[in-house]
Amino acid sequence: MLEVSSAMGAKVLERFPAGAPRGSWPAEEYAAERREQGEPATVVMDLKSDAYLVVVPAAEAD
Repeated sequence: MLEVSSAMGAKVLERFPAGAPRGSWPAEEYAAERREQGEPATVVMDLKSDAYLVVVPAAEAD
């Protein structure tokens, strides 16, 4: 997670394996819930770990 944070300037909120059942989008659903709560959550793919990450911009203090 440290690599993603430093490379993207983002904080990882949650990780989801890429092998979700067909028609299931758990990372997108989680990100949508966070956006409804006012967080600018985005889903990105971490190819190295074959997982979807839900990230938000890192705060200056992080």
